Order: sequence, then structure tokens, then C-alpha cells
Amino acid sequence: AFCIRIFDSPEETEQYKEVIHMETRDLFMYRFKGPLNQYIEFQGHILRTLFRSYNNGIGVNMRQKPVKDMCSVIEAIFGNEKHSAVYSVVHSRSLEGEPGRILLGRIAGKVDCDPVAALDMEPEYVKAILEPLGMLEHPILFITDNQRPEILEKLLADPDIGPNIRLIPEEASWVGGDITLAVMADVFIGNPASSFSGFIAKSRVALGYETTYMFRKKNDDGEWVDVCDERRIFDHKVMKCMA
Repeated sequence: AFCIRIFDSPEETEQYKEVIHMETRDLFMYRFKGPLNQYIEFQGHILRTLFRSYNNGIGVNMRQKPVKDMCSVIEAIFGNEKHSAVYSVVHSRSLEGEPGRILLGRIAGKVDCDPVAALDMEPEYVKAILEPLGMLEHPILFITDNQRPEILEKLLADPDIGPNIRLIPEEASWVGGDITLAVMADVFIGNPASSFSGFIAKSRVALGYETTYMFRKKNDDGEWVDVCDERRIFDHKVMKCMA
């Protein structure tokens, strides 16, 4: 499906007339040189293919460990109501403090979004997104790296947000399940400086979701607004190697 072949040994490449060797760093930093729309179309195809072939808890991975079901977190939280559940996901990623602020600041310099709001996830910021959509009446799932517990404490203390905050049970949480929970959410609020948020945002774009909030700032009237299309998460000029 991906037109990729994996070789187990260098000898297997001897059948080819030309082999291009690249260091791991060069592959990581590689940038597509075509138009952004073409890059998004190509990446979107890959992401849709991944989600058509998701792990369902059957079999083992490359380390011979049992695979988990990508939908297990949604199942643990909503059970039999998973197909009709209406919910939002807030992803709080601090990125080790100052490095995170530097990275988000660099992205803000490219698209003019707020340089700290997506890191701090203040109740005002979250409410400005959820209230106009009528989502304060529904569960708000909180995913975090636990580096700044005060963020969750503020959200729980807020009279409008707190009653609907729900945490993922520790025994159910795992990276694949958390990603699926966020990708399938009616609303996703993330941090563009986080590659985890970035993957979720890209997947949502590929699957046709439009309520993804990553790049925001206050306008002259003090209102929170989107500063650009969420598809900028694919833009190498903005995201560099995270695009």
C-alpha cells in the first residue's frame, strides 16, 4: 500500500543498478520540494491508508509483543456509547519548559499565532473554542505529559470546564489509543510545537475533520481567532522537519 520495501541486509540491494545512500539525519530532515497542496494530498493518502489498516488487538508487533487495539481507549471511556459519543480532546504538552516556549515562539513567528497560549492551555483559551461550538455541554478529554499539573488543576477549577473534564484511566492509556481518541474527537485542541499534536492534526485533516485548533491568537477586539488554515501543520516553512 505504501510502495515501500524493507531490506534485512545490504546484500539485498545488489540487484539494483543504482542505490542512493542517506544518513538517518538526512532522511529525518528531508523536505518535499513540490507544492504544499501536492504534499498534503500525498501525506493524506498515507494517513488514510494507515487508519484503514489499524491494529485491532490481534497478532504481535516487530518485537513479538502483543499489539493493542487502537480503539481501546475510546472503548474504555465510552463503552457501548462509543459510536454516538460527542466529545472534545485537549492535548497539553509542555515540551520540557523553555525548549517548548522557544519552539512554539519560532512557529508563532511564522504564522503570527500566540507564542504561549497552546502551551499554557488557560481556561479562557479553551472556552473560547468550545463555547461557540456548544461543546462545553459534552465530555472534555484531557491528554497530558504531566509536566505541568497546574494546567489541569486550573481547568478542573473552572466552573464551565471542570464538570466535564474526564481523564483517561492510567491502565487504559497508551500512545496508539490516545491518538485514536484525539483523531476521532468532535473537537481537538493541540499544541503545534508538539509532534504528537501535529500527527493528530494531520490525521484529522486527512480524514476530513475541520474542528482542529492549533494556530490561534487574540485579535484587536480581544477575541480568540484562528490565524491560518489548519493545513499549515503540513507546511515545511512553518513546521520545518515536523511537517
